[in-house]
Amino acid sequence: HLSVLDDGPGLPSGVNIFEKFTRGELEAASPGVGLGLAICESIVLAHSGKIVAANRPDGGAQFTVSLPLGNAPPLPPMIEDELE
Repeated sequence: HLSVLDDGPGLPSGVNIFEKFTRGELEAASPGVGLGLAICESIVLAHSGKIVAANRPDGGAQFTVSLPLGNAPPLPPMIEDELE
């Protein structure tokens, strides 16, 4: 699990912030096109993971990425020899 917390305005209610081109209402004047979280979600889902976002009790937001544990792929023989 990896969590990122911020102290910004929090997340707007009733809005799917993982949808492409979606931006927070309070941040409409800041630059950006609203693709960052959609891209994050696509990457996490491609790795069979999960991403969730929630407002923090004292303000700000928390984003948590969960990825399944797995076995690392074997290193090619050339790299294994260099590591020994």
